Amino acid sequence: MEITSGNLFTVLPAAPPACELSDVLVHRPRWKVERITSWGHATAPGEWFDQDTDEWVVLLAGAARLLIEGEPTTRELVPGDWVFLAARMRHRVEWTDTTRPTVWLAFHTLASGRDT
Repeated sequence: MEITSGNLFTVLPAAPPACELSDVLVHRPRWKVERITSWGHATAPGEWFDQDTDEWVVLLAGAARLLIEGEPTTRELVPGDWVFLAARMRHRVEWTDTTRPTVWLAFHTLASGRDT
């Protein structure tokens, strides 16, 4: 068995990158863990994430506003806040901090009932 390790806060950009960064940390057949780094990035106007996998995401650093379809207002996220987004739950990132990196840790898995 291979052992891998690292630090979630190393190799962060020193200045805002042109686009959001996604680093897959661990990938297995039925799940993956990724670090996402946003710095003033948001979902493009009129677009939504509509994934075919479940996603559990936690905000580790920075700040963000997340809009989930059907909710009346955005969720203000600060370090430590987490959200479980079931497959097909449409959502979008409305805003991320422009003064520092916003670091997310996301765990993706197959939607319930699809892993058999």
